[in-house]
Amino acid sequence: MALDELRALLARHARPDTTTAIDSVLISKVEQSAPPSPSMTGTVLALIAQGAKRIALGDRVYEYRAGQYLIASVDLPITGHFTEASPERPALGFGLTLHPATVAELLLQAPPGDLPPAGGGAPSGLAVSDASGQLIDAVIRLLRLLDQPRDLAVLAPLIKREILWRIITGEQGAVVRQLGLADSSLTHIARAVRWIRDHYTRSFRVEDVAQMSGMSVSAFYRNFQAVTAMSPIQFQKQIRLQEARLLLATHPNDVTGVGMRVGYDSPSQFSREYRRQFGAPPSQDAARLRGSTLGTASTLA
Repeated sequence: MALDELRALLARHARPDTTTAIDSVLISKVEQSAPPSPSMTGTVLALIAQGAKRIALGDRVYEYRAGQYLIASVDLPITGHFTEASPERPALGFGLTLHPATVAELLLQAPPGDLPPAGGGAPSGLAVSDASGQLIDAVIRLLRLLDQPRDLAVLAPLIKREILWRIITGEQGAVVRQLGLADSSLTHIARAVRWIRDHYTRSFRVEDVAQMSGMSVSAFYRNFQAVTAMSPIQFQKQIRLQEARLLLATHPNDVTGVGMRVGYDSPSQFSREYRRQFGAPPSQDAARLRGSTLGTASTLA
């Protein structure tokens, strides 16, 4: 079966850091279920060949398992973990980073009328679907190139474009197509998300970010909530708390200083919101984090 070959390829080529010799291609191998942890999704196609994963975005929960894929069309703060993974049967996944410029180029090459319109409103930033046989076949052919270095430089870009075409024309195609449209609602919200991430320590007015995004306040708020499952202020809070947790892993004795560095003026408010998010006050969580490593890079969602 196709999934059997896909599992074998992923298991053989998995590395601790998820990277591969093919640009923008990631491989995940996880041998045990761990407690949910925070991370950023990146913009990615994530296909599971073995195991299952659960992701929380705001008040939404997404689950996907072998033979299913997840699309993350915006870099979002999530909490997630593999729910089925063991040394005997590790969770195995394939990831492909989605670049808006590549999506736009492919859309321009598609014959007129071959693609339905992307739609007016912004879709959710995450979506899950069953993988078609054509998509799985293309992923297998791409991973086979890891055993054929001579062919990699020429054939890998072609197969990556095929994979992108399969998802553009698949069930979640509207989400991916909006990623490549310069004036789509998703693109406007993605611009706001980047601004908030880059300036998460600063207070802001929603009206100002909406204006910067080229949308009315009501349309901005509605579309931001649709994409991220959060309000802009809640989104900023998620970023602040995730950054604080990463800082506490290396500065466990400076809880007040970490809170101020991520934008909190009140230590009590920082402690209260941190505990609500992670289930323990900052000092206690910092002690638990000591000796462990939390990653900040965009990884296989």
